[in-house]
Amino acid sequence: MPVDKYRSDEELLQLYCKSGKLIYLTDLYKRYMPLVYGVALKYLKKPEDAQDAVMQLFENTVEKAKSTKIEVFKSWLYTCTRNYCLMELRKKTWNVSLNLDHSFMDFCEDLHLEFDGENEEREKAVRECMEELPEKQRICINHFFFDELSYKEVEMRTGFSSKNVKSFIQNGKRNLKLCINRKGLGFYDREQ
Repeated sequence: MPVDKYRSDEELLQLYCKSGKLIYLTDLYKRYMPLVYGVALKYLKKPEDAQDAVMQLFENTVEKAKSTKIEVFKSWLYTCTRNYCLMELRKKTWNVSLNLDHSFMDFCEDLHLEFDGENEEREKAVRECMEELPEKQRICINHFFFDELSYKEVEMRTGFSSKNVKSFIQNGKRNLKLCINRKGLGFYDREQ
């Protein structure tokens, strides 16, 4: 069902928050995709990084729009975009970016623990956190870690681009780590 293109930003945001129907937020976000892409490109410099930012920011918006008091959507989205880009640049500058070979293997070992009675709580936390991941991240994490598929195999199975598969896995891994640590059952204590 197409949304009335003459509705204001505020109306679309209210409709999304009340109904939870993604079509309202999607129509609202589409209005500002050129702005988000332009800001991301200005900061990140590479078109592919800017495209990833547009996708990631939409996922973030889906989660945050309901829980945040937004006065002016355009200004709020601009601020979110700028902050996201600054964080991405900080990661690169501080060399905090993941070393895929080492970190992914550590994470893979943690997720493939044989859960016994003592680790029931951890197993439950991993399952709950997996359910909280955005769908594309959850799909890629399942294929990569649990099905033990390569990046190329995940790409072929899902139809996502190679860049997107890597991005979804990296973001999914980070989100899982945050969720598990938030539950007080961090697998990552040994890395700190």
